[in-house]
Amino acid sequence: MLRFETAGESHGEFLVATLNGLPAGIPISLDAVNRDLWRRQQGYGRGGRMKIETDRAEIVAGVRHSHTIGSPVAILIRNYDWRNWTQAMPVEAPPEDMAGGENQRKPVTRPRPGHADLAGAIKYNFHDARYILERASARETTARVAVGAMAKALLGEFGMRILSHVTAVGPVRLERAAEWDELVALSLREQVLLGCVDADTEARMKEAVDQAYRTGDTVGGVFEVVARGVPVGLGSHVTWDSRLDGRLAQAIVSIQAVKGVEIGFAAEGAASFGSKVQDTIHYDREGRRFTRGANRAGGLEGGMTNGQDVLVRGLLKPISTLRRPLESVDLQTHEPALAAYERSDVCVVPAAGVIGEAMVAIVLAQAFLEKFGGDSLGETRRNFEGYMEQVKSF
Repeated sequence: MLRFETAGESHGEFLVATLNGLPAGIPISLDAVNRDLWRRQQGYGRGGRMKIETDRAEIVAGVRHSHTIGSPVAILIRNYDWRNWTQAMPVEAPPEDMAGGENQRKPVTRPRPGHADLAGAIKYNFHDARYILERASARETTARVAVGAMAKALLGEFGMRILSHVTAVGPVRLERAAEWDELVALSLREQVLLGCVDADTEARMKEAVDQAYRTGDTVGGVFEVVARGVPVGLGSHVTWDSRLDGRLAQAIVSIQAVKGVEIGFAAEGAASFGSKVQDTIHYDREGRRFTRGANRAGGLEGGMTNGQDVLVRGLLKPISTLRRPLESVDLQTHEPALAAYERSDVCVVPAAGVIGEAMVAIVLAQAFLEKFGGDSLGETRRNFEGYMEQVKSF
């Protein structure tokens, strides 16, 4: 079973990820991992933190000579902003003459609406939300993207590729489907604006972000993740927690600020008749394969992949830290107060798309290894190829 965990705080010294269950022999490129980390940092509307950090993965276990060896993979990512927080976020209590008083600890006593601050402070019995927001921060997803790059390396060995793009920022929406070649070109850009494949739509998205900048506000949007080359039969219909659509939905909603998920064209389908929604089934005798009239289901039927592109969208709310703070209450005095302001972003939708890629890759890799197993890449490949022969003869 493929399992991962992350650890670390937003302003701690490191982010840490461990990944267990990858077969031995998977080629790993640090350049590919770091490329995804770079993509996560890009986009118009990012805050000052991204000017401080240059995220690079350090693989310290589980990979030798650029290949996995079957043991757990351990990844470190350094937080360069740590040097500004050494007295506020030390592991050990500092000496009294270095403690710097309460201000140096940078407490947060005015919780931000929409953030984990208040619920977490109550749950863990802290009157300082600093201890909550440090872990609740989306900075944690840096480690997930590194893990996702490892999952992509596995899937890529079997012809699968996962990319993303932005379909909406605030009220501005892409009114057409994106072609796969456009997504590939987007992923190769050396400059990222808002991650939209259509230049005119992206320019209007930028105007929405500019409006949020001017008014001290933030803006959300929608990203779409597309997985191509996924074989038929990952996931299962037999139990609620083995249904792959449910697992993908949970993975996407686990991303900070994501409040909704759509698989395929669910919203459009909910407003239509059944005769207009289902993907008709056909058979290509020359190619000896089943085909579909459309892909409204997003590549998933009955909790299983059906061989078409997997389409998953995340609906991202505007992030909770505003330069024009909302009403709140002080945790210590219980008096009305304006919410705290932490240095933050205005728009993070393109970055969320890259994180979405990572989460989809991880879930698909888990389902792939559940089906095909293997302690080595060669064993997994034999199992996979045997199954694909069965699929071809169906």
